[in-house]
Amino acid sequence: MTTAFTRYIGIDYSGAQTPESSLKGLRIYCSYGAAAAQEVAPPPSPRKYWTRRGIAEWLADRLAEDVPTIVGIDHGFSFPLRYFEVHHLEPDWPTFLEDFQRHWPTDAKHT
Repeated sequence: MTTAFTRYIGIDYSGAQTPESSLKGLRIYCSYGAAAAQEVAPPPSPRKYWTRRGIAEWLADRLAEDVPTIVGIDHGFSFPLRYFEVHHLEPDWPTFLEDFQRHWPTDAKHT
């Protein structure tokens, strides 16, 4: 059987704080082919756990490699339809991201 992907990455994106916060609920698992998934340790640092920024950078590096990869992220991130109605927004992802970034600029350090 041929599969479209060689590498499988699963990310547990639990916990709330800043992009630089080291959180126990942030975990990465990776497998190749039919091999069992292994947890990916964060890079050596004084921090014990991954940070959201660290995960984003690690993932960007992996996706730049020439390896067919699929990524699943468990994060439970959603907004109710009522939010779009109250704020007169089109219910689509690009509109939501633009509005969210304007009101909640969470890409800044320590936000």
